Amino acid sequence: MARPVYSSPRLALVCLSLLAGTSPAFAQGGEEGAGARETPADGSAEGPEEAEGKPRVVAPELVHYEPPVYPPSAFEQGLEAQVRLVITVSETGAVTAAEVVEPVGYGFDEAAEAAALKLRFEPATVDGVPRTVRIGFEYNFTIDEVVSEEEPEAPTLGELGGELLVSGAEVPLPGVPITVTDASGAVYRAQTDDQGRWRLENLPAGPYRVEVTLDGFAPLQLEEDVVAGEATDVVYRLAPATDEMEIVVEGERPPREVTRRVLQRREIERVPGTGGDALRSLQSLPGVARPPGLAGLLIVRGSAPQDTQTFVNGANVPLIYHFGGLSSVVPTELLDRIDFYPGNFSVRYGRVMGGIVDVSLRSPNTECYGPYGEPLTSPSGAPVTGCYHGMAQLDLIDGRFLLQGPIGKSKEWSFAVAGRRSWIDSWLGPALEAGGASVTSAPVYYDYQVIVDRNAGPGDKLSLRFYGSDDRFQAVFKDPAAQEPGFGGNLRFGTAFYQGQILYQKELSPKVTLDTMVSVGKISLDFGVGGNLAFDLTQYPIMGRSEVGFKISDTARWNVGIDFLFGAYETTVRAPQPPRPGEPNPGPLVSQQPLETSETGFAYRPAWYTDLEWQPTKRLRIVPGARIDYARDSGHADLSPRLNARYALVLPEDGFWGGKALGTTLKGGVGLFAQPPDYQETNAVFGTPFIQSNRAMHYALGVEQGLSEQILLSVEGFYKDMNNLVSRVPGDQGNFVYGNTGSGKVIGIETLLKYNPDDRFFGWLAYTVSRSTRQESPAEEERLFQYDQTHNLIVLGSYRLGRGWEVGARFRIVSGPLQTPVIAHPGLAALYAADAGTYVPLQGAPYSERMPLFHNLDVRLDKRWQFESWRLSTYLDIQNVYNNPATEGFVYNYNYTQRGYQTGLPIIPSIGVRGEF
Repeated sequence: MARPVYSSPRLALVCLSLLAGTSPAFAQGGEEGAGARETPADGSAEGPEEAEGKPRVVAPELVHYEPPVYPPSAFEQGLEAQVRLVITVSETGAVTAAEVVEPVGYGFDEAAEAAALKLRFEPATVDGVPRTVRIGFEYNFTIDEVVSEEEPEAPTLGELGGELLVSGAEVPLPGVPITVTDASGAVYRAQTDDQGRWRLENLPAGPYRVEVTLDGFAPLQLEEDVVAGEATDVVYRLAPATDEMEIVVEGERPPREVTRRVLQRREIERVPGTGGDALRSLQSLPGVARPPGLAGLLIVRGSAPQDTQTFVNGANVPLIYHFGGLSSVVPTELLDRIDFYPGNFSVRYGRVMGGIVDVSLRSPNTECYGPYGEPLTSPSGAPVTGCYHGMAQLDLIDGRFLLQGPIGKSKEWSFAVAGRRSWIDSWLGPALEAGGASVTSAPVYYDYQVIVDRNAGPGDKLSLRFYGSDDRFQAVFKDPAAQEPGFGGNLRFGTAFYQGQILYQKELSPKVTLDTMVSVGKISLDFGVGGNLAFDLTQYPIMGRSEVGFKISDTARWNVGIDFLFGAYETTVRAPQPPRPGEPNPGPLVSQQPLETSETGFAYRPAWYTDLEWQPTKRLRIVPGARIDYARDSGHADLSPRLNARYALVLPEDGFWGGKALGTTLKGGVGLFAQPPDYQETNAVFGTPFIQSNRAMHYALGVEQGLSEQILLSVEGFYKDMNNLVSRVPGDQGNFVYGNTGSGKVIGIETLLKYNPDDRFFGWLAYTVSRSTRQESPAEEERLFQYDQTHNLIVLGSYRLGRGWEVGARFRIVSGPLQTPVIAHPGLAALYAADAGTYVPLQGAPYSERMPLFHNLDVRLDKRWQFESWRLSTYLDIQNVYNNPATEGFVYNYNYTQRGYQTGLPIIPSIGVRGEF
């Protein structure tokens, strides 16, 4: 009988990073199995005694040899080979790169390269300092005929393998990478086959950490022991990550929040009415209200838009949607995940009492694909990397591109460059002018992103990010509204920002992790109408986060972090005192007294936080935490204690619900959230110095129930008790000042019935019923808040017809927005202001009249063609298919004696084409 034999490796020093001018040289001669070339006993390199002043060089020493997998077809054919490689040995002794010098084919090259990446060395040194070096290394593949049996030696190696299944469904998961790390840090990788099975052979006996991550599932990390001469078989079950709002999950721990919504990449790219924009898909989730037409706002659980903050990789950005909400400032193709927290978020976030949206940019894709888009894998099952990818998309609104891939031949460094520019101005402006509109211009926007990543292996990642956005709108009003003569003349509006980021993640030890982000940038806001209103602001924010996590036991993890925001600003303002969110319109600008200020300053808002992720039992998970925020501009500090918990009432393995493996989870949370006053509210000219922060107590209680392998039902009740709200109150001199006299309440129930994507279909039904009220002071009556929406029902779905066709639809029914009516008094609906030359209306109770019910239907049709080396896609996305005029508010005649409805956008078709390679 024949057996494969691998001769011992032969090494030769190729070049040290300190020295130049050398070339690869391989050890020659020697008997078969002679091993690596030996060095003197003192560890120095071979050769004559080093001359005085020459560096003392010590070559790397092999401490862990990894035998390659003999290619099965080559073994069956009786083929033998010698594979020569040049490998890079890092300062830690790990092999970070392996290149075949002379390919021999038949699978030998791939097998040798995969094995070489698992070698471990004592690092090379120059004058005692570890250095990265490149050395020659060779594997000899030979087949010996076994003619006699010798006394077997005591085994020193073992095996580790098993099955990977979907928790509850017991369905195998094919093609999933498995990462196994030994005590020395050496990494071994496998991939599950079609039956969900995987196996690693020839593992040295000892403890190992097994990690499994897969999109849409909660990550798994376990400890296993490999016994010499034995095969350790395990069965792992991955639970769907139904409590996370993510596109791609990479090693995330269970959530520290009560609710975290999940959308998979296929869902966000195919939600009708969004143009394939991931962040616009957020507006189809429970708890997110429909914004006013062309507003581009996020209204979460009855809070004002400015009560919800948006982040990119943990850094706050001034806006997440371009002008009019037509698209987001980050393209879908660059998104790694979207974390959406509608309330009760962890102490990692603060300075806000509404919700949180944290967008993470993805690492550049360098994976290689074969003909017709089939992923390429090495013999070990790992993806083949080192390829470039590109994308270009054009539609009626804008055009964008993306290019990504490795930097040179490096396997650690990669890049991505993307950009987008609108061209709605090229056709909408002329159309408005031809139609005789009073406004004859259209907005222009663009955004850009640059990513450079270094991935040195598990637990060591460095990312450099630079991104920005610019929105501009300039117009000339030919015929200003009679109620607002101040809007005559020029209108200008501009919002621009850019930020450079450094992100660093490091596993300091098996029990300590570090996650750090630092961001530096510039924000510019520019707004003006005629000569009565002007606002110019330039900020230079510096933001940072750093969190250290300590695994203090198998059931507890302690996190400690800092979150800071500071920077200089310059501002020039000429405007009346702005109303608070939810306050009625104070009337035409020309009837209000403008205030002016021009100043420079420095903002400083640091925070410290800590929480404990504790799982005392298999079913219970508790996360208590606290956060301290300080705002230099208001001079106040806020302490925010919080507690979130989850309890698995029924685990899949309990076998309830008719014997089906479906789980039931209870979840809840309570916490205090503080939001400092806006900068203008503490300004000496426009506001009141030293007012305190707004406060809100969040309560949430819900249940998640699996109804089938694909269907999940989630019901969550929430209540927000707000107090100490900043409100405008009458001052001593007849003006208005700010004070902490306001209060408010929000109560509601969110229901999500979701069919998770399968090969053909995905969809969900989301229904939110809520009530949001405010009270400006104890002396005033409680009233409905401006952004209250009682009912919000969304039903959507998308179905793959086959042959590249997919069709989807979204239907929405939403309570109409609230408006402040004009008192309909016979003969007197307004007063004439002679000095302003206009009528000032007599307003009724603030936001006491609701507009008619909103409802519309959006439809999307996609077609994809897959060619051998590239892909072409087209889509038709039609918003408001049956052209229902959405009522956004009232419009009045010049003296407010007659009124009509102001309607939103008509039917909007969007046609796009996209190419990818």
